[in-house]
Amino acid sequence: MKVVLLERVDNLGTIGEVVTVKDGFARNFLLPRHKALRATSANLAVFEAQKEQIIARNAAAKAAAEKQAADLDGTQYVIIRQAGETGHLYGSVSGRDVAEVIVAEGGKVERNQIVLDTPIKALGVHPLKVRLHAEVFVTITVNIARSEDEAERQAAGENVIAAQFEEDRLADEAATADLLEGGAGQAVAESYEEL
Repeated sequence: MKVVLLERVDNLGTIGEVVTVKDGFARNFLLPRHKALRATSANLAVFEAQKEQIIARNAAAKAAAEKQAADLDGTQYVIIRQAGETGHLYGSVSGRDVAEVIVAEGGKVERNQIVLDTPIKALGVHPLKVRLHAEVFVTITVNIARSEDEAERQAAGENVIAAQFEEDRLADEAATADLLEGGAGQAVAESYEEL
């Protein structure tokens, strides 16, 4: 199906371009969201008549998005989730979760503005892109941790999972050394001698 674009669409074109897209993409995405019109002679005439208004409306939306981008760019958000010992989340963090955290802290974003190719399934600090307008992107940081203390340690650059494994290894070495020196085994031997 041929359509004329009413706004810039990634990997497709800019305002006023006539492009050929698959019928389903046009019917289910472009047309219902008013991103395009069918490229009929009547619609092309309507587009040409309203072209200045469409460009002005797009410029105003872009300016508003740039203003919002100044407040949002580079911000960091903490999400507390449960995870296993290896740092794998019980569940995942989706665009909806990120949008809810941003809105809870006073930002204004929709979940479809969060650019997330796959859900986040591990603890750590993750940079994410937010598309505020077709031409305006910002980067935020999402710190996913099991507790506020862990989030602070991760924000400082510590690899919490590696630190936990190191602590466990040192505790195991101390327990082994204690056994070899006669710690736990000695108490058992002394109790047998008393009998």
